[in-house]
Amino acid sequence: MTVDRRDRAVRAAVEQGLLSEDQPVTALIDVAGIRSSVAALRAAFAAVTDAPVLHAFAVKAAPLVPVLALLHAEGMGAEVASPGELALARAAGVPAGSIVLDSPAKTVAELREALGLGIAVNADNWQELARVDDLVAAGHTVPPLGLRVNPQVGGGSIGALSTATPTSKFGVTLRDEGSRERVVRACLERPWLTRLHTHSGSQGMALTRMTEGVLAVYELAEEINAAAGRRQIDTIDIGGGLPVNFASEEHTPAFADYTALLRERVPGLLDGRYGLVTEFGRSLLAKHGTVLARVEYAKSAGSRPIAVTHAGVQVATRTVYDPLSWPLRIAAYDAKGLPKAGPGVEQDVAGPACFAGDLLAEKRALPLLESGDVIAALDTGAYYFSSHYGYNSLPRTAVHGFTEADGEVRFTTVRTAQSVESIVAEAGGARRDALLGR
Repeated sequence: MTVDRRDRAVRAAVEQGLLSEDQPVTALIDVAGIRSSVAALRAAFAAVTDAPVLHAFAVKAAPLVPVLALLHAEGMGAEVASPGELALARAAGVPAGSIVLDSPAKTVAELREALGLGIAVNADNWQELARVDDLVAAGHTVPPLGLRVNPQVGGGSIGALSTATPTSKFGVTLRDEGSRERVVRACLERPWLTRLHTHSGSQGMALTRMTEGVLAVYELAEEINAAAGRRQIDTIDIGGGLPVNFASEEHTPAFADYTALLRERVPGLLDGRYGLVTEFGRSLLAKHGTVLARVEYAKSAGSRPIAVTHAGVQVATRTVYDPLSWPLRIAAYDAKGLPKAGPGVEQDVAGPACFAGDLLAEKRALPLLESGDVIAALDTGAYYFSSHYGYNSLPRTAVHGFTEADGEVRFTTVRTAQSVESIVAEAGGARRDALLGR
């Protein structure tokens, strides 16, 4: 979202009571921004290929039904990795033919359900492929079925998000001894295996490394089709993983940067012979979300100012536990929701959880924050307000989408704030005496 649009949304959120003493933390989603990113994604691929492309949003990035419904309305499908994510996609109205199931640990029941619904499945390993064999032999319908391949091209700067390393848990390996031949043979033995899938990683991955992974799987598809004497592999799922710039307002790299590199390095992928599937998540939503929190107290320790807020590890788990990999920009607003002016003062922006490391930012130069001010954690549209961490029984925050019309910011509730009663219920409140015996 643009700075001006964000500033207007923050002020409106304060004025309309979405952020208050009673609701000291909330999250905002820029609907226009999401639509713009989806349009940019679709245009980037349309500019380089006439082949059919299913853009399947990675539900893990924002498992919120209204968000999934918005993305579906803009022409996207869904990539799911659990029964819960599948249920969310279906609740959002995404049809089975636009859903792709990926997971390294699918149960037989999950596979049976997916095949029964006609959902595309990417088998992750040889044992899973054997389970699919049994289901197909038992007469289950055969939706598009693929095999996830680990091209073993290496990782990026964040090891935990690098999925194409030599020892990654994902997919069947391509470069281990005998692996390539086994993949080719497995496909030739299964005429219904028509897709290959790869995903080299996400944040911290260079575009060149991502492209290397796609090239490796494209070359594998060419080899399989040559051996089959027909176009058995007709679709290549290239995953997602476009990194996000968390350092500034710029949307870099752009989807068009990636497709231009694909056209340069893997031109055969885009010549119309292969259908494509993408699975982007963070790159579509990150820039369009903001977490707002009131400053409850302003204090000092060791001569360093500390703003104690209501946004911490419960909404920004990765940032709190790995701040070097996941730094967040922070914007300062006054109690009325107006941008705060003043010289930059190095200060900590702390969350409410009971451990010393619960910091959104450390020694960050901002106008000196005071009690009642508002901080905005920027670029938090993906994962941050949807991957809740329940430490200290802190509640899930409310999420509100916003649009602008006739100079007015209008909000729609995507998710209500979690109540204390709900926290108690989740913690077995109705079973208070369960362990007391009789």
